[in-house]
Amino acid sequence: METGELELQNLIEGFRLTCQTEGKSLKTIEWYVAFLYRFLNFLKSSDCSIEIDQINKNDIRSFIRYLQVEARTPRGGQPLSGATVQGYVRTLKAFFSWAEREEYVATKLMAKIPVPKATNKLINTLSSEQIGKLIDVCSRINGTGYRNLTMLLLMLDCGIRVSELVNINVEDINLPEGQIKLRMAKGGHERIVPAGALVQKILWKYINHYRPEPLTYSVNNLFLNDKGLPLGRNGVQQMLRRSGRRAGISGVRCSPHTLRHTFAKNYLLNGGDIFSLQKILGHSSLSSVRTYLNLFATDIKKQHRRFSPVDNMAHTPGIYQVIRCSGSLSYRKRV
Repeated sequence: METGELELQNLIEGFRLTCQTEGKSLKTIEWYVAFLYRFLNFLKSSDCSIEIDQINKNDIRSFIRYLQVEARTPRGGQPLSGATVQGYVRTLKAFFSWAEREEYVATKLMAKIPVPKATNKLINTLSSEQIGKLIDVCSRINGTGYRNLTMLLLMLDCGIRVSELVNINVEDINLPEGQIKLRMAKGGHERIVPAGALVQKILWKYINHYRPEPLTYSVNNLFLNDKGLPLGRNGVQQMLRRSGRRAGISGVRCSPHTLRHTFAKNYLLNGGDIFSLQKILGHSSLSSVRTYLNLFATDIKKQHRRFSPVDNMAHTPGIYQVIRCSGSLSYRKRV
């Protein structure tokens, strides 16, 4: 092979091209490439070889340790979360697996390097009181207020991602059926999510009375800015941050992802099952949904104490008699 062909930077670009031809989402490819370039920069700063056939397990382990101890997030300067470190390691596994298939390396370098464990952190969600404050703030803002209110309630009722929200077109809304088609769902797959009766009414009112006039006939996005152009992800994120500050909300971040967590929590607390939740959220496996179930276990127990079927039948004549009798019974050891 020619000099430089096995250099990591050259192969990263080859990996990018392969991901594109395999139909991976643009966001996934961006993450892969950004993570791999961080690995490349680490090797350079550590005076390690950047030829792929010269990279060894110690280089990989040193990089993982760097991510766990020294690395910081680009914006906030915070330590990387366990989940982020896992993302880096999975990216390296995908990259080196590709390199093996393409016969750039002969050994299975990542085979015996496990993905580090990450602790399940408590997911902060919005309380009913905080949601009420956000709704009040959106309702009082003129012009774009009803649009913001519609987006807020849609994310709370359907648990959709911000990337999915901004790519909804008007024709994707099926109000008679109470369904919304998400064309730009994660992984490039379409899916249908249900919407509640109240959100259906709000969507109808927004579309017919408050949606700005599109700048051109080619603009079909549901949510537009005041110039008639599609609203972007940053616009939604900034709107929620501003609304959170105006509402005086503290202790929890006002973001689309927080609204998604809040939806999942309330769906489970209101009696929803994890299988339908998986479908609505668009997860390919139950592992992420089980995380919600574990993290919100305490809340579910509190709900059960309030809504226990037998406890709420305490005044039923037959049950009442059983309760009276059981109150005088004592447990005895069986012989």
